[in-house]
Amino acid sequence: MDVIKQPWPWYVAGPLIGLIVPTLLLFGNKTFGVSGALRQVCAACIPANISFFKYDWKKESWNLYFVTGIIIGGFIATYLISTPGLVNINPRTTALLQQEGVKDFSGLLPQDIFSFSQLFTLRGFVFIVFGGFLVGFGTRYAGGCTSGHAIMGISSLQWPSLVATCCFMMGGFIMTWFILPYLLKL
Repeated sequence: MDVIKQPWPWYVAGPLIGLIVPTLLLFGNKTFGVSGALRQVCAACIPANISFFKYDWKKESWNLYFVTGIIIGGFIATYLISTPGLVNINPRTTALLQQEGVKDFSGLLPQDIFSFSQLFTLRGFVFIVFGGFLVGFGTRYAGGCTSGHAIMGISSLQWPSLVATCCFMMGGFIMTWFILPYLLKL
């Protein structure tokens, strides 16, 4: 159990993630991506006459099982086998965030930004609701999420996925260094 409870080094976790791509392609010509599961859920649950949701979602139902496994695995990792304690964050990052007013480093997400009680503040609304909307819009606009483009798309030599991944990275850098300091002061 100690091996499972500790973070895995990049040279183990990276190749395991990378092996997902050829495995999916060899066993069924399937593509990896998480955002497509939301479309499948909507297509199954919303009986509307919307062309985007009119397709044979049952043909790709394996993806729903995959995403359900991610959710169950996250629950098990968080509540059953996690080691209590502070998250290991670079001390320089912690110092920079403390200068911006972030004080809680007890979990993966700082509770002074990402909690239900913060949802009704301007800062919480911007981070949780507006940020969630932007992630959803960007995923739809880019034709997939970071896992689909960066892991599956680039490894199968798709030019749009390389462009999308470069834009994801550039957007992350711009957000972190130029926009986040102002948002943390809300």
